[in-house]
Order: sequence, then C-alpha cells, then structure tokens
Amino acid sequence: MSDIFESDIDDQTENLSELEDDEGISDTSELTIDTPLYNLKLDYSCETVYAKVPEKINLKAGDFAIIPTRYGKDMARVLGIAKKPMGIKQSDIVTVERKANEKDLEKRAELKQKEKDAFPIFKEKVAAHKLEMKLVEVHFLTEESKALFFFSSDNRVDFRELVKDLVSIFKMRIELRQIGVRDESRITGGLGICGRPFCCHGVSDKLRPVSIKMAKDQNLSLNSMKISGQCGRLLCCLSYEYDWYNEARRKLPNEGVRIFYDGTDFKISEVNPLTSMVKMIGEDGRLLEVNAKRFYKENNRWKIN
Repeated sequence: MSDIFESDIDDQTENLSELEDDEGISDTSELTIDTPLYNLKLDYSCETVYAKVPEKINLKAGDFAIIPTRYGKDMARVLGIAKKPMGIKQSDIVTVERKANEKDLEKRAELKQKEKDAFPIFKEKVAAHKLEMKLVEVHFLTEESKALFFFSSDNRVDFRELVKDLVSIFKMRIELRQIGVRDESRITGGLGICGRPFCCHGVSDKLRPVSIKMAKDQNLSLNSMKISGQCGRLLCCLSYEYDWYNEARRKLPNEGVRIFYDGTDFKISEVNPLTSMVKMIGEDGRLLEVNAKRFYKENNRWKIN
C-alpha cells in the first residue's frame, strides 16, 4: 500500500524526519485511460481499487463485485464511477470478474461471523507462543479458502509455529501480514484532533507521502505533538491541503520582504493565506494588517496600491 510551521519546537533535538513517510504514490500525469473506471473499496482494509468493468456487467454505487486483489479473488464494494482517478498507474487497474449475487452476499455474512470468532482464537495462540503481536484485523476471502490476519508489532516476529496452529484449526491457507502504524489507523479508523474521521480512513488511502516541507509551507508549528496524528506520523491532511497553500502563496509576498509604503519602509512579518491578510512592521513602529488583494508585482518588486 501508502510535516509542520512556526519555530516553537519544544525539543530542539527532536528528529522530525522520523515522522515522515518513505513510500511514494505514482504520478498519474501521463496515465491514459481508454474506458471509464469504477472506484471500489475493500471494506476490511479501507483500501480503494480502480477497476475496469466489462460492458455486460452493470454496476452502480452500493453494489458488490468480485475482483482480483493482491491476496486473491475477493469481494469489493462499488463506490461509483471515478471521475478523476488519482495516485495510480496502468498496472494498478484491475478488471471486475462479475457482480456479486445473493449467494455471495450470504457467504460474506457467514464469513464475517467467522472473522469475529477468529479474534479470540488468534489471541489465545499468540499468548501460548509468547509472541508480541497486536491483532488488528481478520479477513476471510470470499472466493478463496484463505484467511488473512493483519497484526502490528514493534519488532519482527517469527510466527511460523503460530501459522501451523492456525492452519490446523481453520483448515485453510493462512497468511499473516505485519502492517505499519499508518495502515493500522487506516483499517481501524477513529477521530483526529479536528474531530473528523481520519483522512486515511474516511477520505482516501491514496494520499501522497507527508513531508515536513508541507508543514513549513503551511506555516504550522514544528512541534511534533501538534502536527502528528493518532498513528504518531505527520497528519495526512497536510498532504491534500498542500497544493492549495502552495498555489495561494505564489500570489503573496514572503515573510521578510521589504516594501515602501506611506512614506516608510515596512517589513512583512506574517502572511496568512487562509484569511488573505498580511502583517507588516514599519521602521516608525507602526504595525499594519493589509488585505492581500492590495499587493501586486511591478518590475519584480512587491508594491501596495
């Protein structure tokens, strides 16, 4: 699968780079799509998938379909037609095999109950083998005899004996997947400091990696407690808000720029793209707050009308 502003860092030795992501999202600027794509969601992992739909298959939002996934054939929920696909490349697009029927939906309901029953069994076996593992999600594939156990751990875990126990109990293929903190947040969900659902869970799992540069460009505090989400990584919202801030700042002067106005030299002390207001301090001690619309460039120098 799938940064920060003002200089009020509480701990100057804090390594903020540890909060960044290393993984990237594909650039879609060159992606050519010759047919409408549908957006589907794997409910168990909150991952979204782009898919082509054969003409003989009629799908609408809310339907379920059988598609190939990285783990095998499985059921996904149709979100609708993707008007503007993002974060994908041609090889990421799958083809819907068929629309889920009543029998598939009944089987999915039965498997959901088996998934709930598998939780205590897994935890019991983990305790028996004295392993440090936190079970995050259990999923039984609809179209294949296979069970997925997603877990988190601070260290690498030798779970070979655990897998043997699980195979003997469930009588099917078992796959254990160790996931990171951001993936765990995406799967489990929750509320962020803004009071809204996590971006990775409720908005999109195709967000670009978040960097400290994004936080700096948005004039946010570089205090890790203020710019980190519940997962301990940089806030996802910094990623999808970054383009707006970047574009808005191009139309505004930077902090530190000097402007001659009303008979006095002023230095810009603060620029707020959200309110479109700019604060300036004059050599005569005056502090002015000016609407950004009054600024313009002439001969590569900023002026105020």
